[in-house]
Amino acid sequence: MAVGNWDEVRTAYQVARLGTVSGAASVLGVHHATVIRHIDALEERLGVKLFQRHARGYTPTEAGRDLLQVAQATNDQFGQLASRIRGRGEEVTGELLITTLAGVVPAIMPVLVKFRAAHPGLIVRLLTGERLFRLEYGEAHVAIRAGAAPEEPDNVVQSLGREMGTFFAAKSYADAHGLPKDETEADKFDFVSSDVDVPRAPFDIWLRNTVPLDRIVFRSTDQSVTKSAIRAGAGIGYMPLCEGRGDPELVEVWPAREEWAAPLWLVTHVDLHRTMKVQAFTSFLKEEAKTWPTC
Repeated sequence: MAVGNWDEVRTAYQVARLGTVSGAASVLGVHHATVIRHIDALEERLGVKLFQRHARGYTPTEAGRDLLQVAQATNDQFGQLASRIRGRGEEVTGELLITTLAGVVPAIMPVLVKFRAAHPGLIVRLLTGERLFRLEYGEAHVAIRAGAAPEEPDNVVQSLGREMGTFFAAKSYADAHGLPKDETEADKFDFVSSDVDVPRAPFDIWLRNTVPLDRIVFRSTDQSVTKSAIRAGAGIGYMPLCEGRGDPELVEVWPAREEWAAPLWLVTHVDLHRTMKVQAFTSFLKEEAKTWPTC
C-alpha cells in the first residue's frame, strides 16, 4: 500500500531517530500534537504499529525499523539533491538569456565576449528586436533597455548610463545631395527612421516633429536595417556616437544633443536577480559600462 504523505514519513523518521515526540516536534518546528497525529495517521494507513509507546518515549517496532532505514536513505537522497541544486545555482554555466535593442548590441557585444571567455561553461543567447521580452515569464534572464525607466512589477531596475547619438549620413549621400546647415533645412533632405506609429525614442520623436513625414523615405522596424540604409546612402538617420564616428564612410550632420540621449537600464526579475549567474553577469556589465566611451 502506498504511504502517500512524505510529511508523515518524515515525522516518523524523526521520532524513530530521537525517541521522543517532543524531540521530533522541536526538529520539525511543529506542535507535538501534529507529531502524534502524523504517527497515528501513518500507522492507520499502513495497518501496522510502528512504535511501542512507553514512559521514556517511543521505540520503533520491527516495521518501524524498516521504515527508519527507508526514510534515512530517502532523507539522504533529498539532502544530496538539495546540495546539487544549490551548487548548480552557484555556477556560471548553462544558458544566459539576454534581451536588448539591436542598437545597443555594438556596446554590449565586447562585454558578452569577455564574460563568456571568463566562464567557458556558459552559452549566451542574445535576443534582439522591438518586442518586449517578458522577464516574469522566463523569456530572458537579463534585459538591457533604452528610453523611459521600465515599470513592470517585480523587476529590479538599475541605471546603466546614457547612450549619446546624433544624425549621420553616408559620404555618398552628402556628395550627391549635400547636407542641411541646420534643422530649418531638414525638409529638403531624405531621412531614414524606425517604422512605428508612435515613436518612443527621444530622437525619433524629435525627427517626427521636425521633418515632414514624406521626407522620411526609408523606414524599418529593425534598427540594423535602418543603419544599413544610412550607410548605403538612403538618407540621413540617427546612430549612437561611437558607432557613427567609428565609420569612416559616415559624416556627422548635426552636433549631438542631450535631449536625444537615451537612458540605458539594466533589468532583472526579482526571482532571478540574486542567482549566481545573473549576479555575476550584471556586476561584470556594470563595471564594463563605466569604461564605455561617450565618443
